[in-house]
Amino acid sequence: MNAPTPKVGKTSPALRKGPSAAFAVDISDVPPPVGASRLRFRHVALIASFLSLVLVPVAVAAWYLWAVAADQYASRVGFSVRQEDSGSALDLLGGLSSLSGSSSSTDTDILYEFIQSQRLVADLDAELDLRAMWSKPDSDPVFALPAEGPIEELVDYWGRMVTSAYGTGPGLLEIEVRAFTPEDAFVITNALFERSSQIVNDISAIARDDSIRYARDDLTEAEERLRTAREQLTLFRNRNQLVNPELDLQSQAGLLSNLQQQQATALIEIDLLADQTSSGDPRLEQARRRLEVIERRIEAERQKLGFGGESAGGRAFADLVGEYERLAVDREFAETAYTSALAAYDGALAEARRQTRYLAAYTLPTLAETPEYPRRVLLLAMIAGFLFLAWSILVLIIYSLRDRR
Repeated sequence: MNAPTPKVGKTSPALRKGPSAAFAVDISDVPPPVGASRLRFRHVALIASFLSLVLVPVAVAAWYLWAVAADQYASRVGFSVRQEDSGSALDLLGGLSSLSGSSSSTDTDILYEFIQSQRLVADLDAELDLRAMWSKPDSDPVFALPAEGPIEELVDYWGRMVTSAYGTGPGLLEIEVRAFTPEDAFVITNALFERSSQIVNDISAIARDDSIRYARDDLTEAEERLRTAREQLTLFRNRNQLVNPELDLQSQAGLLSNLQQQQATALIEIDLLADQTSSGDPRLEQARRRLEVIERRIEAERQKLGFGGESAGGRAFADLVGEYERLAVDREFAETAYTSALAAYDGALAEARRQTRYLAAYTLPTLAETPEYPRRVLLLAMIAGFLFLAWSILVLIIYSLRDRR
């Protein structure tokens, strides 16, 4: 008699026998296997969105880049602002200084901003007709410039076609200019280099003129001060009829000293006569009169010198000397200031001749032979990557909203 067939979902009696009976598993709760996958509407919509949002735009961009977009040629120039400082001929002969060159990062920064300015764009457009150069490919509305438009649009397009970058060394500036023909790119680059050289020369001329003008103003002021001081001293001499009161003072002092010596001699003579003669002796009277005359003369001379009040002319001689010394000090100070201002002016002229700024090009404007732009592979890869990323984000958002329901 055959053994009964075990039912599905229950443990078989045969499995209960033997050492493996302890590992028997009840499979009654296991769900049935999933059926074959079928194409549904959401799958079709996903494929259609990928085609319409990614593949088709990428294909259109590829067709435009290779079939419609015009070739662009690049011209490059590299330069640096140099400043030459050379000493004077005497310094060079003495070995105190020598020719030297240095670059100015400040001037390079000024040039960097000047290249992006609207004034430069307007000047070059008036000189070269930039609109005509950059609007040549009529069939390329994406990369070409419209023939008509405001200056702001031209400045924005200038920022796309003209690239400025600092070089690897200090004070170096590199410019890249693009155009639809190599000749146009070369012409724009050369004109840009000439304009940059002109602005550097203008900056140098302004600094030089300012230095000379300030030195000239100081010299003019010093000359006027010296002229005034000399005029005041001349008026004092004419008014008091004195050339140098200090010399007159020395002469007056010498005269007063001589009179005082004579006074002492007269006093000694009077004392001797008083001891040897009687009071009515004519020699004694004569000596006393001589002493009185000497004392009056001493008093008059002292008044002239300012020791005993004002002189007969109304002013003490000491006051005249004091005023003269003040005027003389003013004149000496004015002469010293004039000498310093004249030296500063001569130095400014010498520095203006010795110090010059100029634009040194280490890479002259180049003439391209092969178009480098637009970089079609790079642009297509960027477009494809951006579209794929946007499509992926959109799909994730839709599926997350679907799973929430």
